[in-house]
Amino acid sequence: MSVQEDDDAAGQEPDRLRRHDSFYGDAEKVSNDKSHGTGENWARTLQLAFQSIGVVYGDVGTSPLYVYSSTFPDGVKHPDDLVGVLSLMLYTLILIPMVKYVFIVLYANDNGDGGTFALYSLISRHAKIRMIPNDQTEDANVSNYSIEAPSSQLRRAEWVKQKLESSNAAKIALFTITILGTSMVMGDGTLTPAISVLSAVSGIREKAPSLTQLQVVWISVPILIVLFSVQRFGTDKVGYSFAPVISVWFVLIAGIGAYNLAVHEITILRAFNPMYIIDYFRRNGKEAWVSLGGAVLCITGTEAMFADLGHFNIRAIQLSFTCVLFPSVALCYMGQAAYLRKFPEDVGDTFYKSLPAPLFWPVFVVAIMAAIIASQAMLSGAFAILSKALPLGCFPRVEVVHTSNKYEGQVYIPEMNFLIGVASVAITVAFQTTANIGNAYGICVVMVFSITTHLMTVVMLLIWKVRLPFIAAFYVVFTFTEFLYLSSILSKFAEGGYLPFCFSLVLMALMATWHYVHVKRYWYELDHIVPPDEMAALLARRDVRRVPGVGLLYTELVQGIPPVFPRLVDKIPSVHAVFVFMSIKHLPIPRVAPAERFIFQRVGPDAGHRIFRCVARYGYTDPLEGAKDFAAFLLDRLKMFVHEEAIFACQCAEDGGGGGDDDGVLRRAEEMAAEEKRLIDAEAERGLVYLMGEANVEAAPGSSLMKQIVVNYVYTRLRKNLREEHKALSIPKDQLLKVGITYEI
Repeated sequence: MSVQEDDDAAGQEPDRLRRHDSFYGDAEKVSNDKSHGTGENWARTLQLAFQSIGVVYGDVGTSPLYVYSSTFPDGVKHPDDLVGVLSLMLYTLILIPMVKYVFIVLYANDNGDGGTFALYSLISRHAKIRMIPNDQTEDANVSNYSIEAPSSQLRRAEWVKQKLESSNAAKIALFTITILGTSMVMGDGTLTPAISVLSAVSGIREKAPSLTQLQVVWISVPILIVLFSVQRFGTDKVGYSFAPVISVWFVLIAGIGAYNLAVHEITILRAFNPMYIIDYFRRNGKEAWVSLGGAVLCITGTEAMFADLGHFNIRAIQLSFTCVLFPSVALCYMGQAAYLRKFPEDVGDTFYKSLPAPLFWPVFVVAIMAAIIASQAMLSGAFAILSKALPLGCFPRVEVVHTSNKYEGQVYIPEMNFLIGVASVAITVAFQTTANIGNAYGICVVMVFSITTHLMTVVMLLIWKVRLPFIAAFYVVFTFTEFLYLSSILSKFAEGGYLPFCFSLVLMALMATWHYVHVKRYWYELDHIVPPDEMAALLARRDVRRVPGVGLLYTELVQGIPPVFPRLVDKIPSVHAVFVFMSIKHLPIPRVAPAERFIFQRVGPDAGHRIFRCVARYGYTDPLEGAKDFAAFLLDRLKMFVHEEAIFACQCAEDGGGGGDDDGVLRRAEEMAAEEKRLIDAEAERGLVYLMGEANVEAAPGSSLMKQIVVNYVYTRLRKNLREEHKALSIPKDQLLKVGITYEI
């Protein structure tokens, strides 16, 4: 049943009246949000660029600690192999982080937010690919929605839109790769701290060779524990604390790289000729292909630039990458290659071996601090991406802490921080060496790259509507490059690559399970909405009393009366004097302006029943207000709705009667509205009660064994062990009434 059909069937007012809502004139005053990075002043951009150095680039910036040892695990066999690998790393840095992400992907942000789910929400706003049928025509009027209709010159976008909306397979495929990308970022987040910290601490063996590798591991563990403990302070504080340290790190590695170039072999700069890459593959064949799994570690953490965009902005990322990160890291790799040309036997510990002796201890201290920072990039990205998945019904309820009053995208998720921290420590203890962890590291990184490439291609076709040759070039170049890297990494699957892959699949299965039951539950309620005659009969029953106060019945439905309402009336034969069916709805945009928050409609057989439906709309980065603030805001907007509705109804009646005195119409409307507003205020003073359906979801009789396991066991266990809905909504326990009901899906 459509929204229109449902509302008409439920005895609503005509469309001209129903289209009134709580944001009327205020919505017209709300200006469109500017895309992150297009309206920023330079002072703030420089400030954010400085912060981004400490948060975004720790992972990419500390890669020189272990890239050469991972690329040449069996040693350097030919001197020119160093030139070929250096050329490969330089052009990999230029092609994927710089060209793809910094100058293309960042512009596919969703009103300033980046990451896998931002791309998915951006696509879902332009094509109806979400599987929950809660779209409303009013949603497109929200100022941040910003949908541009396909132009007459480019019908391709309309064709792509129709294909996506008409194909369940396409919808499932887009959702699947989105949650897979999110899961892979989480898997990456478990390995980044382990390899970064362990590789930095391992340098101490240069000065204390008597230390065993196991002792190095146990030195690394407390550092990891400290790292995950400080996450609760937030990106804003952590970024300012880390940015000076990582800036010193970049100055040091750039200076050391320049020193090694000057002292050892300046001719290594030949690596800027890409022909050396071809010579390297021609000379080494399969071994060169296998070495790609080590070379790709030079770009680990690249996805953080996009995932952390909500913490910063486009210009800040572009400025810090091109002016700080790339020159520093490139100089460091060139210096290491120049050193290895003279001392190829030191490839197992290139970074520390290539240091000038007086700089060892200062660099060692800064390296450990930089390694801690390296983990921050992927953790911040993981929190940012996961926080977007929660409102879209794609992840079980967990606590999301907004750590900054200035930047909405800066969040911290305690449960995930704990799980990733435990996994990272366990990996460090189990794998013990950076070589072993390196075998597992690249799979998640490159798979996220590939997923972003595919989603970006859809964005280009559907939203950007750029010309086909550019889209084809983008897709072919990056898909081919990422396939080469991924095929190489998968050759090490049995040597540790399985670990993050299995971790990601488990997380993906949990996300898929939660979303599957979430969708099925919504469809069950939609299929069992209360018919208008049954609604009228319920309210007309002799035993049903109107009790004092305001009642808010929470439901996910944005259309129709939910099946829990008759259950409530049967158990407690009473309805509050003012009754509101309350729906919390998350739109596929980052933010909804407060003036556009609520939509109200009257329901029930008679306007005198004072029963309303309210949809409270939030973006996926909007925090929910506390119960007290929410209730005050809700009641204020309800009275505004009543006022505007009365004026509109009187005007329509006057127009139908052949015209009349405008002042008289306005006075009558004011009197009608004032009386109802006084009643709402009086009932609000008598008390506010929150009613919530406690739905027990079960697989319907005759369901497959797999469905029974997913619904009856996995989903039920998740739901019982994670945050309860009333806690997520900050509803006081003494004002909460739960109504039990069972859904067989």
